[in-house]
Amino acid sequence: MQTPNFDQLLEATCHFGHLKRKWNPAMAPYIFMERNGIHIIDLYKTQAKLEEAANALKEIAKSGKKVLFVATKKQAKQVVADRATSVGMPFVIERWPGGLLTNFQTIRKAVKKMASIDKMMKDGTFDNMSKREKLQITRQRAKLEKNLGSIADLGRVPSALFVVDVMKEHIAVAEANRLGIPVFGIVDTNSDPNTVDYVIPANDVASKSIDLILATVCEAMNEGLQERKVEKTDAGEEDGETEVADKPRRPRVRRARTSEPKPEAAAEAEPEAKTEE
Repeated sequence: MQTPNFDQLLEATCHFGHLKRKWNPAMAPYIFMERNGIHIIDLYKTQAKLEEAANALKEIAKSGKKVLFVATKKQAKQVVADRATSVGMPFVIERWPGGLLTNFQTIRKAVKKMASIDKMMKDGTFDNMSKREKLQITRQRAKLEKNLGSIADLGRVPSALFVVDVMKEHIAVAEANRLGIPVFGIVDTNSDPNTVDYVIPANDVASKSIDLILATVCEAMNEGLQERKVEKTDAGEEDGETEVADKPRRPRVRRARTSEPKPEAAAEAEPEAKTEE
């Protein structure tokens, strides 16, 4: 993984914050200066924090856990969808379903409902319905797909959350904080960094800035996934070698000798006994 240098961050406009009058005082440590009424973010701190977050996400991916990406703002939707899909992670780019984390079982029921509708369409039940019923079910399926389609394969609560705009996604951040789920976030000068575990101070409005940061963290996660595959392969080979080398031999079972003569020996002994008589 290669962390973007100062020039790359500058070119992607990661340094532009919000207007001075909209700033959050808690972001003061990450602000370099103010120019023309706009706060300028310290890109050296952005670089350091981005590297720290990328390394942490790499370890999460390496352990086989899931990271949920959240971005419902227009500039970030497609970028998040593409980047999250590239590493096989779930994402939410439409309205945040309230209770997705704190009431996960209810959300899973909605996902199962979507699966049952798909089953109806395949087994022919859907064809036997009236036109009105078909229309209602089709609309319901489309709504569920829009809101929950990307998290259909999420079998359990994610191990981490990656948020693009902390203020806009405050409900998702609050749910994660309540459950103790680590939050990674692109935090602009108008946001509160205290709600985020891994702060990446950067411009959360420009698509270039969002794309550069997501590309970096997803590259790190991809490295973690590749390392996991290699370790699994090596572990499988070692297990195979051990099984062949240390396979215990089957003990030989010796039959106990009996004092009774074999049938052939008994047949030969009978005439001799008769002769002696």
